[in-house]
Parts: sequence; C-alpha cells; structure tokens
Amino acid sequence: MLTPEGRRVFPKLTVKENIIIGAYTKSKEELNKAFDTAFSLFPKLKERLPQLAGTLSGGEQQMLAISRSLASFPKILLLDEPSMGLAPNIVDVVEEAILKIKSQGVTIIVVEQNIFMAFDVAEYGHVLETGRIIMSGPAMELLNDEGVKKAYMGEIKQ
Repeated sequence: MLTPEGRRVFPKLTVKENIIIGAYTKSKEELNKAFDTAFSLFPKLKERLPQLAGTLSGGEQQMLAISRSLASFPKILLLDEPSMGLAPNIVDVVEEAILKIKSQGVTIIVVEQNIFMAFDVAEYGHVLETGRIIMSGPAMELLNDEGVKKAYMGEIKQ
C-alpha cells in the first residue's frame, strides 16, 4: 500500500470517511480495528473525525494518509517522503509511528530525503544520486559513511 508524497487525502471528505475509504474491502470489525490503530498511532485524529481532511494541518494530513493506508492492513507499506513539509516535532511523531508499525510486522519501504529520519527507521538503505543507486548497506553503516555525510550533511570539519 502506498502513502503518497504530498499526503493526497480526500480534502472534501471527513477524517472518518478517508479512513473508511482505506478499508473499503474490509469487514466492519476490521474497520473498527483500523480506527483503533489510527487512534493509537495518532490520538489527535480521534478528535478530528468529523473534520474535513482539507482543513487539517499538514502534519495531521500526513497522519491521516498513513492511517488510511494502514486501514487496508497491508503487508508492505511504501511511504513516499513522509516527513516532507512537516515541523520537526511532527516528524518525530511520524517517525515514532513508523517504528510502531514496523514492530507489528509490517514491512516498510521509505523513500525519504531526511537522512536522519530515514536511517533512524531503516535497517537497510540505498543512497540514490540522480536516479541511480550509488551505495547500499546497513543503515547505520551508511549513516557513518564519510561520502554520505559529506553529500547530505555538508562538509565535515576535523
């Protein structure tokens, strides 16, 4: 299941309706479980249920987009730029949710430019440059690689 870049919630539908759309092939029991999952990951969504998705903040929309994707109970979840345009405190909330989802046995593929967030949640990574994989390996090894540091964190002062 894909959680697209830029969130892409259905702006004229409520938070509740967006989650229902994610679970459209599921039973009522599974739909209730989808709501429970959404609220356990993102408690703020519970108070926003009747609100139109287009009126949510960017962070709340990202929480909703992830919840909508999870409502289908995927085995693999692709998150495309989940931290894009979010305040640092919301990036932390999203990162924590990704780690919880991962701990529940869902395979997660993250496409992310925020190297710190990406390597915090990843076990293995690929570094791309102009569409080509230039490095691959365990996330912590990549994070500590001098070339990656220079490219993504600026010149390193000794």
